[in-house]
Amino acid sequence: MIFVAELGDKSQLMAMTFATRFKTVPVLIGITVATAVVHAFSVGIGYGLGATLPTGWISLVAGLAFLAFGAWTLRGDKLTDEEKTKAERSTGSAILAVGGAFFLAELGDKTMLATITLATQHGWFGTWLGSTLGMVAADALAILVGRLLGRHLPERVIRYGAAALFAIFGIWLLVEAFLELN
Repeated sequence: MIFVAELGDKSQLMAMTFATRFKTVPVLIGITVATAVVHAFSVGIGYGLGATLPTGWISLVAGLAFLAFGAWTLRGDKLTDEEKTKAERSTGSAILAVGGAFFLAELGDKTMLATITLATQHGWFGTWLGSTLGMVAADALAILVGRLLGRHLPERVIRYGAAALFAIFGIWLLVEAFLELN
């Protein structure tokens, strides 16, 4: 799910930008460390909520959240000029530069919120591991595709596909919620 959430996200744009400035491995290490830390916080919040709230209501809220994530994905993300300049001009260690930028960019982002949502219903470790690997895989794909295809990415197709998957999962969760609550 997090892999889907990351498609077309500004984090992918940041990953491509950093990959033009730094070698791929340090960029991936920075992304992985930042993602692991942010998603550990997200899972903690979600797991705590899941332990205290009834599952029917959690499914209802999660379904609505996933529909909102789908709409958010349709809107798309763009790097601001300031974010792009920061990514291009970062000095010092590539891992620290990428990790710091990704950590700050992911706070409150849809992938963080999706991880919180998933952690309310699933085990904390599997959610943390899956969300971290999903985001790193999506950003690694962005780096690879960006290097191979340059700026000719089918961003609209990716954005629509990710939004459709969010909508499908959102509807599924809503059906589960209504079945549990009735």
